[in-house]
Amino acid sequence: MGYATNAGTFLVETLIGLVLIVVLLRFLLQLIRADFRNPVSQFIVKVTNPMLVPLRRIIPGVSGIDMSSLVLLFAIQYLALFLLTAMSGVAFFPLGMAVIAIAKLIGLAITVFTFSILIQIVISWVNPGVYNPVLGLLHQINEPILRPARKIIPPIHGFDLSPILALVVLQLISMLLVAPISDFGVSLR
Repeated sequence: MGYATNAGTFLVETLIGLVLIVVLLRFLLQLIRADFRNPVSQFIVKVTNPMLVPLRRIIPGVSGIDMSSLVLLFAIQYLALFLLTAMSGVAFFPLGMAVIAIAKLIGLAITVFTFSILIQIVISWVNPGVYNPVLGLLHQINEPILRPARKIIPPIHGFDLSPILALVVLQLISMLLVAPISDFGVSLR
């Protein structure tokens, strides 16, 4: 690959990656019914509304799940894969790329949860007991994952080890679910 192709690949991955993260956060915030009065939540809503409001007219929600966000996530990830394969000169296989797009989205969700748990851990060490909007949102995002982990490993003398279990489980899901799905997508050539 030439320098221009590398730069183009970097730009596509970075810009589309940022959009994917914001839309995924919007989906997760709706799924967990986060506090939308939080300034961070309001920012995410304002940024994603121009993309989601038109889709919501066509794609309704199902059982409290915002299907328009999922469709938008898939479409953006699929577009990114299409652009990256076109830039690299590799043949494009629509069905295989659809499966790979799903694997990449699951992997992105795992990455978001992993980093949000790590950030919450570090902040609890550096500045425990202080509230700010980002911490409140991190707590709301991570609680559905950490609550079951706390049932397995309750706090021991004030030390909450449940994030370690949650991080291990997230990595196992990545290895045992995301990688096989991605490999299956590659095999559909």
